[in-house]
Amino acid sequence: MYIPRAAALVAATATSVPLNSLTITKTPNGFTNSARGWNSFGIQANAATDPSFVFNQTSVEQQCDVLVSAGLVELGYSYCSLDSGWSVGGNGDENGRIIADSSLFNMTDLASHLHNEGLQLGVYVVPGGFLADVNKTILGTDITIGSVCSGDNGLARCNWNYGEDGVQQWHDSVVALFAEWGVDFIKLDFITPGSPDNGVSLPANESQAVVNYHNAIEKSGRQMRLDISWKLARDPSDFDIWESNADSFRTDQDINNSGADSDSFTAWATVQRAIDNYRQYIVLHTSQDETLSIYPDMDNLYVGNSAPEDGVTDDERFTIMNHWLGAGSNLILGNDLTQLDDTGKAILTNAAAHSVADFAAQHPMRPRNPGTGEGDAQQLQAWIGGPDDSGKLVVILANYGPDEGQGGFNTTLSGVQNVTATWQDLGISGSFAIQEVWKGQDLGTSNEQLSASLDEGQSLLAILTPTN
Repeated sequence: MYIPRAAALVAATATSVPLNSLTITKTPNGFTNSARGWNSFGIQANAATDPSFVFNQTSVEQQCDVLVSAGLVELGYSYCSLDSGWSVGGNGDENGRIIADSSLFNMTDLASHLHNEGLQLGVYVVPGGFLADVNKTILGTDITIGSVCSGDNGLARCNWNYGEDGVQQWHDSVVALFAEWGVDFIKLDFITPGSPDNGVSLPANESQAVVNYHNAIEKSGRQMRLDISWKLARDPSDFDIWESNADSFRTDQDINNSGADSDSFTAWATVQRAIDNYRQYIVLHTSQDETLSIYPDMDNLYVGNSAPEDGVTDDERFTIMNHWLGAGSNLILGNDLTQLDDTGKAILTNAAAHSVADFAAQHPMRPRNPGTGEGDAQQLQAWIGGPDDSGKLVVILANYGPDEGQGGFNTTLSGVQNVTATWQDLGISGSFAIQEVWKGQDLGTSNEQLSASLDEGQSLLAILTPTN
């Protein structure tokens, strides 16, 4: 791994753009950190990355058992999350509840297997009741699904008439069934406004689905995370609903490549987009002191397999991890866990790096442009998280390389670049001891700036600790 050289100079400066307080507190379902684990969608969508993978209980258990054998569960990687395809797609049970495809999964057996290893079970759902179930009666009521659900959202489902008697009860019955199985995590997809239509006919606003699932989780008596997606809008009214009911929300579209012939998981151009979409989100919460109660989900994390299979260079793999850690994002791996390479293991088992995620769970990073302290998209970028009560900070310096079309910064600087963030840029003052995170390298003490020479796709992750 490349360790950038950091330079320390002397002299204090005054701040220009204030560094307001930004923290994350306990989420609506009671969590104080973001989710870590594995999700099946990466391999499902990029079949050539693991031709032997079949989406069924045996293959899923093989993948998630690695969370234990590789020591990842000890760093909080506990969720084993099934994506689309685990359930029957066209109908529910006799009461219209979502049920597993029994030819693929026995949910109680899978949950038992995972729980016995210290892991947790996640499932994927979309809004609406099944079109095929409109004449079925919602459990515990005399209300038929078709009397409170109408239209066609393109997902073989009708659209709930939120607020009508029966709609909450249906959600309650579904989540109660999940609780019986032992589900610990629900990924609720196709929430609007924000989700691209992707060929379906979603209602303009599905925010109330988030409310209904949150209420149902509370009633179930079982703690579950609620993650909502994909690339959700950032308007205040809907964000307030999501922040009050969900534990994490997607800030971008799918980061993965896709297709039966796709033999790599992602691409650097897509990563540039994902980082910029996080930037666009978080700068909305930096103009004044603010406390959030929802975690960002920058989508699945592809850093565990070889560089060609991940679709990015080894330097870019570290840079991806630095940004997901610093944002306090969900750390949900999409890789083939049975084929982790040495670099992937080094990234995923570094305890010091994961302490940054713990820090960012309360103090997420926000951008501070070198030279101005603003929060615009830039090829040469600085980020800062904190300070915490002790004054400790996390800082990232990055060279994203030339904009590949979606990075938002539209510059094409090539090769090694010097990236310097002064304390004025970062909005801080004082003397700090600086430590590079991945190898624990002591970068000295500075009361003016942090500087690094970074090639395209490289970044520096550092912890700054006050010296007085």
